[in-house]
Amino acid sequence: MRYFYFYLYIFVLSLFFSIHSTHQLQFSQTQVLLQLRKYLQYPTSLQVFQSYNDDLCTLTPSQHLSIKCEGNSVTELKIMGDYNNKHGKVSNFNGFAVPNQTLSKTFSIDSFVTTLTRLTSLRVLSLVSLGIWGPLPDKIHRLSLLQVLDLSSNFLFGSIPPKIATLMNLQILTLDRNYFNTTMPDFFEPLCNLSILSFKKNQLKGSFPFSLCKIKNLTDISLAHNELSGALPNLTALSRLHVLDLMENSFHSRLPLMPKSVVTVLLSKNSFAGEIPSQFGELSQLQNLDLSSNRLSGAPPSLLFSLTNISYLNLANNVLSGSIPEKLNCGSKLGFVDISSNMLSGLLPSCLESISDRRVVRFGGNCLSVNSQPQNQNQKHGSYCEESNSGKMKFWRWEIDAAIAIIVLVFLFLLAFGVFLYRKCHSTEIYRHEMLPKIVQDNNSTTGVSFELLVSARYISQKMNLGAQTTTTCRHFSIEELKEITRNFDLSAYIGEGSIGKVSFDYSKYL
Repeated sequence: MRYFYFYLYIFVLSLFFSIHSTHQLQFSQTQVLLQLRKYLQYPTSLQVFQSYNDDLCTLTPSQHLSIKCEGNSVTELKIMGDYNNKHGKVSNFNGFAVPNQTLSKTFSIDSFVTTLTRLTSLRVLSLVSLGIWGPLPDKIHRLSLLQVLDLSSNFLFGSIPPKIATLMNLQILTLDRNYFNTTMPDFFEPLCNLSILSFKKNQLKGSFPFSLCKIKNLTDISLAHNELSGALPNLTALSRLHVLDLMENSFHSRLPLMPKSVVTVLLSKNSFAGEIPSQFGELSQLQNLDLSSNRLSGAPPSLLFSLTNISYLNLANNVLSGSIPEKLNCGSKLGFVDISSNMLSGLLPSCLESISDRRVVRFGGNCLSVNSQPQNQNQKHGSYCEESNSGKMKFWRWEIDAAIAIIVLVFLFLLAFGVFLYRKCHSTEIYRHEMLPKIVQDNNSTTGVSFELLVSARYISQKMNLGAQTTTTCRHFSIEELKEITRNFDLSAYIGEGSIGKVSFDYSKYL
């Protein structure tokens, strides 16, 4: 019996030390959470900290707060405030505190993130609508185990830190409704596990990040309501992509090809031009397609209307022309169609004409013929669309002619400029050859330079020594003097040969 009490005593003692050490580990984590509450200036979602004396990891999760722990460490922290819900989007935000809109000017995002990184086991971090302001520090990458990072609806400003690309475990990156206002980063290729990328409602500029096309696990790309421009790449390599949301940007290319896995494509309010690719009619998983308010032309692919899963189709406010087949078969799930404000003509297909509670169809502002007059929806006269299409063709022809004329003029200008340069260079070369004396090596001269050049140099030297004297004295030699100078034309007096014949050297004393 005494052994029973002994073992019981050992068990209770070990349990006590185990609990004591556990609380010691949780105490450091608790202190970090309390410090974060202080940095966030005591939001209402964290008021529960004041009255809760137990382990914070045991708090019941709610919409505004969720804390999960594993191995005595915090692995998930979700806090939702109400800053954006109360005050909405701030116009002309410049990166500093705004009274009654953000956390006060005493808030330091650098200190806040430094404290946050002490929760080294964090895998899920969501801090939404908390009034956090300032540039997002690069040190956020110290949370190396992060799988989910959501900092939406705050006042983050400037650029997205490049070191986010070192978070190799990241699966979801959401920075919606902030004030990032620099060039869209293109460093996402290392994030091979990324499945959701969402930067909606910022002020990001530049082009679509092509590095995203190399992340095979991507399912959602949402970059709507920014200032992005340029062309979109071919997206067919993203075989798991379900959602592509690029609404309200300034993209101005032709529509790219889409992966067959895509479910929702939202490209409205851009400047996409050209025809809708026929490949869109082969997207069997497509449910929602919004291409409204662009500059798309040509006839819409008829297969779009009969896709098996299509439920929402918006092609309004483009310059689509031609007709839709009268015997069109609409998909059974198609519940909303908007083809209004285009240049479509011909007879409206019966499956689009029969409007019921099951299907909403908008087709006004075209030149369509409708059998039921009450459902005409303000169709324009057929000649309007014909004239518009004719005018558009004339405009395109004028643009082509203008482009050809410009190319021809540029070619002629370059040709004339080339001829001018050639003539100028050629005349300069001729002048240089005519004016400079020929340097012909003299095999009989010790200097290797022709006597003609030496004579010219001596003549110039004499002219410079004469100073103000402007004329040279010419001397005529008689036959007798020449015989004396050349020792009766002896070969020993001969030193070279110039362009005027053989020359003797020892004549200078007679000058």
